Amino acid sequence: MQTNPPHKLHVAIIMDGNGRWAEARGLPRPIGHQAGADAVRAIVRSAIENDVGALTLYAFSTYNWRRSDAEVAGLMALLRHFLLVEARQLRDTNVRISILGRRDRLPLGLVKAIATAERTTAACSGLHLRIAIDYSAREAILAAAAAGLTPEALAAQLGTEDVDLLIRTGGDRRLSDFLLWECAYAELLFTEVKWPDFGPPQFEAALADYARRTRSFGGVADAA
Repeated sequence: MQTNPPHKLHVAIIMDGNGRWAEARGLPRPIGHQAGADAVRAIVRSAIENDVGALTLYAFSTYNWRRSDAEVAGLMALLRHFLLVEARQLRDTNVRISILGRRDRLPLGLVKAIATAERTTAACSGLHLRIAIDYSAREAILAAAAAGLTPEALAAQLGTEDVDLLIRTGGDRRLSDFLLWECAYAELLFTEVKWPDFGPPQFEAALADYARRTRSFGGVADAA
C-alpha cells in the first residue's frame, strides 16, 4: 500500500532587528543588514540539517520603501549580491530558490539576479528557500481574489503551502503583513533576539518548542 511521505515543516521568519542591532553597537545600520545576511546563510544551513521542507524569509516589505533612499539602495544591493553569490552554492546543496512579491519596482540588476537564481536552482528538490521582496500579503490576497477564485484556487494562486511555524526576531509581536493567508493556523514564536544574533542554536530551540506544541486546527486535541 502506498503511503504519503512524512510532512516536512514550512518555517517562516520575519527577520527583524538588523538596524537596531547595529545602532546598539554604535555602527551604521547597513552593517546590521550585512550581519543579517550572514545570519541567513547560517539558518539556511541549519534548516537543511534539520530536514525543514520550506523556509520563507521576509527580506523587504512593501512598507520598507518608506525608509531613506540610502538604506533602500543598500538593501537592494545586498539582496542582489546575496542572490548572485549564493545561487550556485545553494544549487550544489539541492536548495531551490523562489522570490515572492512584486518585481516591477525593483532595480533591474536585482530583477536579473532573481531570474538567474530561480533558473539556476529550479531543478533542486531539497529545501525550498523562499525570499519575500517588495511583498505585501494583503496585496497578494487581493490580487488573487480579484479573479473570483475559490479558496482552493486562491491558495494555489498564492503559490505556497500553509506555514507550520512563524518566527519573529527583534522583540515585536505582530505579523506585519507577512503570509497572512498561509499563517492562519501557524504556530507563532516571538523572540527578543535580534536577527543578526539569531543563529542555529536559537533556530533549533524554536523547532524543539514547536515539536512540543499540540495543534488541533480548531478541533479538540487527542487525549493523552
